[in-house]
Amino acid sequence: MSDICWQPSAERSGQARVTAFAREAAEYYKRDLSTYDDLYDWSIAEPAEFWAAVWRHAEVIASRSADSVLSAACATEMMGARWFSGARLNYAENLLRRRDDATALIFRGESIGESIGETCERRELSFAELHRAVARLACSLREAGLVPGDRVAGFLPNLPETVIAMLATTSLGGVWSSCSPDFGRQGVLDRFGQIEAKILLTADGYVYGGKRHDSLAMAAELRDALPSVERLIVVPYLEREPDLGAVPSAVAWEDFLGPDTETEIDYAQLPFDHPLFIMYSSGTTGLPKCMVHSAGGTLLQHLKEHQLHCDLRRGDRLFYFTTCGWMMWNWLVSGLASGATLVLYDGSPARPPTALWDYAQEVGITHLGTSARYIAAVEKLGLKPARSHDLSALRTVLSTGSPLAPESYDYVYRDIKSDLQLSSISGGTDIISCFALGSPVLPVRRGELQCRGLGMAVEVWNEAGEAVTGEKGELVCTRPFPSMPTAFWNDADGARYRAAYFERWPGVWHHGDYAELRPEGGLVIYGRSDAVLNPGGVRIGTAEIYRIVEQCEEVLESIVVGQQWQDDMRVVLFVHLADGRALDDELRQGIRRRIRAQESPRHVPAKIIQVAAIPRTISGKVVELAVRNMIHGRPVTNRDALANPEALELYRDLPELEED
Repeated sequence: MSDICWQPSAERSGQARVTAFAREAAEYYKRDLSTYDDLYDWSIAEPAEFWAAVWRHAEVIASRSADSVLSAACATEMMGARWFSGARLNYAENLLRRRDDATALIFRGESIGESIGETCERRELSFAELHRAVARLACSLREAGLVPGDRVAGFLPNLPETVIAMLATTSLGGVWSSCSPDFGRQGVLDRFGQIEAKILLTADGYVYGGKRHDSLAMAAELRDALPSVERLIVVPYLEREPDLGAVPSAVAWEDFLGPDTETEIDYAQLPFDHPLFIMYSSGTTGLPKCMVHSAGGTLLQHLKEHQLHCDLRRGDRLFYFTTCGWMMWNWLVSGLASGATLVLYDGSPARPPTALWDYAQEVGITHLGTSARYIAAVEKLGLKPARSHDLSALRTVLSTGSPLAPESYDYVYRDIKSDLQLSSISGGTDIISCFALGSPVLPVRRGELQCRGLGMAVEVWNEAGEAVTGEKGELVCTRPFPSMPTAFWNDADGARYRAAYFERWPGVWHHGDYAELRPEGGLVIYGRSDAVLNPGGVRIGTAEIYRIVEQCEEVLESIVVGQQWQDDMRVVLFVHLADGRALDDELRQGIRRRIRAQESPRHVPAKIIQVAAIPRTISGKVVELAVRNMIHGRPVTNRDALANPEALELYRDLPELEED
């Protein structure tokens, strides 16, 4: 059976933006760019030409053009590379280029009945209305003393006001940083406490899982614990007029705003590498790293990914299920720069189980982004959106957060839609973008990410530091790219930055993913390198086991770690089972038989243990390292970075782990 799940039609390939881009670049630079491989090879060999071509194709708005795209001395040097020196631009100006009556934002919130007003559940803003709202807030922020480089922190749900606040901040040259309101107090302080924000925004609460959650008590604590904060602004969400009596230092959103008369924005024109966002590592093994991303690098990289890899165009409707604590929120919002409508959702995707598909049908989503975990979950629920929903507008499904299992490809094309681009994408908060993506002109192969990102010199290296194809190894990037962090916050000499990415192979970005580059150009991600299992000296990616175990109908989710045992490592699998199911010998042996048959005897867990919950980060990723520390009696710090920190206690002092 062919491993090709989908092949774009000649018409779709011919009309794709990347095809037009290749044609333009070939004519401009007098090069043969007739295939994707030609285009990719040129983008790596001639980065200055490639990124200048992206700038022109995407029509980046700038008040001053660059003196040089990338100096020759920096063409292969990772740290210290300078992009578009001399250029002056503003990120928000590029996102607010449209000012017409077309829809810019669509918002839906999880409903729990009449207690939340209709205006909170369903809202839409035109591009003209969005521009006016940003202008109004930008004026108030300027009057409050915000200047370029000042930090603004958002402790907010995924609301239209969150987008407005980010755009107003960055229009003035401020630096935006956000956490979702389900973070614990210490988790927020571990992040915002490092960046000395001048202004803090919060909502009065949020809705998740059918429950209302108050945010004001937390906001008051944060205000007291963050001495740099001069203004605390509260966005109404649960109530039209929140009672701020418990937060005497706060000001309501409407009271902070001036008269609704502002129509223009005085965009700060700043260097390409001016700070735009501060993003955070997960913080489950130490204090989160604060990664500073530049305005120009973020903008240009997102324009490339949206337009050339996702075929996003004016009028498309872009959705990603995300909170404001995950980089996919930043990635989503940049879609405005391509003229797309942003489709926002806040709440649980499982109330009802068809919530996202209902939304896709209702508003005509063209690009639907979610996680591998969600796709696996809806398959287990037996949902068949292809039969139950009109998804005629849907052209692309995106998945990230963890590797997408081959069986999930089967499910998408069988039960969601047979004719669409399924893009499993992979990168990270570290680069606020992707190393591997999809392409509208390439086939989708079962279990593979379609291609390496244009302009991203991605290779897979073996232990000797040699590039390999068809073998598992470490994912690296060998040349600079615009969306590398400009720095870590409070890392003046760059020591933490170098240690994070360049310690193993000096001058080469070591990303920490265990991967394989396939001969056809696709990639497979097998999990994080630091979570790789190593029984008997054989390296096994955790995703190799997850994809098999979670096909068992009895298993809702699982986590696998290595336990030090008798001078070696043994594989331990923890399973969270469906209600009413118990882990008996029959199920244990069935899981082992599946793994042995589909992988190898080395993959078979020595121990399979039932647990009541799997600990995850707030963005939904399983935390193998934290569980590994727990079973070895080591401390686990920064538990507030977890969505369910109490779940870790399930892994302490398990008698099964003391047995042969």
